[in-house]
Order: sequence, then structure tokens, then C-alpha cells
Amino acid sequence: MNEFVLQQQNEAAAQHNSPKEAIRRLVWKICIATLILMAIGSATRVMNAGLACPDWPLCYGELVPAKQMNLQVFLEWFHRLDAALIGFSTIALVGLSWWHRRVLPNWLPWATTFALFLIVFQGVLGGLTVTELLRFDIVTAHLGTALLFFITLLVIGTSLIPYQGTGTVGKLPWLGLIAAILVYLQSLLGALVGSRWALHQCLAGDQLCGVMYSHIFGLLPPTVATLAIVFISWQTPALHPTLRRLANIAGSLLILQLLVGFATFRLHLQVEPLTVTHQAVGATLLGTLVVFTVLALRDTKKSISYL
Repeated sequence: MNEFVLQQQNEAAAQHNSPKEAIRRLVWKICIATLILMAIGSATRVMNAGLACPDWPLCYGELVPAKQMNLQVFLEWFHRLDAALIGFSTIALVGLSWWHRRVLPNWLPWATTFALFLIVFQGVLGGLTVTELLRFDIVTAHLGTALLFFITLLVIGTSLIPYQGTGTVGKLPWLGLIAAILVYLQSLLGALVGSRWALHQCLAGDQLCGVMYSHIFGLLPPTVATLAIVFISWQTPALHPTLRRLANIAGSLLILQLLVGFATFRLHLQVEPLTVTHQAVGATLLGTLVVFTVLALRDTKKSISYL
């Protein structure tokens, strides 16, 4: 009996120290850092700190601009620092994936390489936002690429976790995919509203009201799709508890996002923490829907172990 328990412990320890497990843990750490990066980026924008460092990639020609340091400079500098750490971590992720490719799923090295391409492109866009003086289309593409990078990491990480499906998901995978796409597009509209200061211009002089209203009315499709996921998940018998929990989380995040968005609109973007929260909750909602979709797709195959 003791030998059997010891064997199980050794197998669990080996699995815990396996390359796949190490890569999975690294992916989730980068996911968290990316979510923080997007929140800091939002804070940088609403605090008018996007050009606090007038040069790139250094800040006032230094790695740490101690003499010029204030809140705005710190936000922009820390935003770049977090982005650099994510970039180096992604390089390490790619290196691990290719080094251990013989004991990993065939798709994993290519997926991590795609993630590296996105973060490099994201860095280029980050530089252009400074050199092009916060041009709205570049700023919008900057956030859009960050979200794509975030999504890619979530797909990789979720595909590597142990999961045993129940085979009762029905159409939920495709509904989750639709909801995730709609939330992503709505996030891009929100980035466009923010980068063009459309709310301020519409309220002040009836300019760019079309951009602002596109974001307001654009919330309807992702709201309906997300609520449909919650409702169908409640009505689906024997649905995996993880999927049901994720659906409930998505519903809660949706309600919170609508409330924060309404408060942000009513206060005319004057409360910076609300605006940052709006961005962060939206990204978290998108991430929740992506994880839900990946697990639901795996559920259709009734996966019983690592992919």
C-alpha cells in the first residue's frame, strides 16, 4: 500500500515538473501580466500620460528617468517596463516550447511563436504611438493587438489544463465563440472612442457623436450573446461545473461592465479609476468568454486528459 501511494506521489511530482506544466504556469503568469499591462495602458491614456516620455524606447534618454519622475512619467515608464518583461517572458516561452517540442503537442511551439509575433508587433505599435503623437488609429490597433495576444495566451493555457468533458455542451461552444468575437469588436469600438476622445467632443461640440453612439448601441449584440450563454448554461443538464461557473462569472462581469460603463458616461469620463475599471472589466469578460469557449470545444470531444 505504501509503495502504491509513493508511486502516485512520484507520478504527480513528475507531472508537476514536466515541461508542459512549466509552460502552462508561465503562460498564465504572462496572461496576468498582460491584463495588468492593459489596465496600466488605460490609466496612461486617461491621465494624459501617453507622451510623458517624449522618446522611445528609452524615457528622456534613460532607462530610469529619476530626475523627471512624476505620476505621469511613472505610468508611461512602468507601462513600458511591464511590456518589456512580457516580451522577454514570451521569448522564454517560445524557447521552452521549441526545446521540449518532442514531448509537447505539435501545435504548441507554433502557437507560442505566433504569440511572440504579436508581442513584437505590439511593441512596434507602442513605439509608433509615441513617435506619431498618439494617432488614434495606431492607439486603437495597439489595444487590439494586446487583446489578440491576451486571447492567444488564454487559448494556449486553457488547452493545456486537465479537463474531462461531459459531452452535454450542445451549441454552447459556438455561442461562446460568437460572444467572444462580439466583445472583442466592442472593445475596439471602446478603444476608438477613447483614442479620439469622442465622448468629450460629442458633449462639447456635437462632434464624433457617431463614434460614441456606435459604442453605446454596439453593446447590445455582445450583451444578448453573453446572457444567452448564461441562460442556456443554467438550462443544460449535466453541464460541467467549470463551464457553469465560467458562464456565471461572465454574466456577473457583464452586469458590472454595464454599470461601470453607465457611470463612466454619466460622469463624462471625469473619474479616471472608473474608466480604467471599465477597460479592465471588459478585458476580463473577454478572457472569461475565451476560456469558456475553449473548454466547451474540448467538451465536444470529451477530452479525458491533456490535449
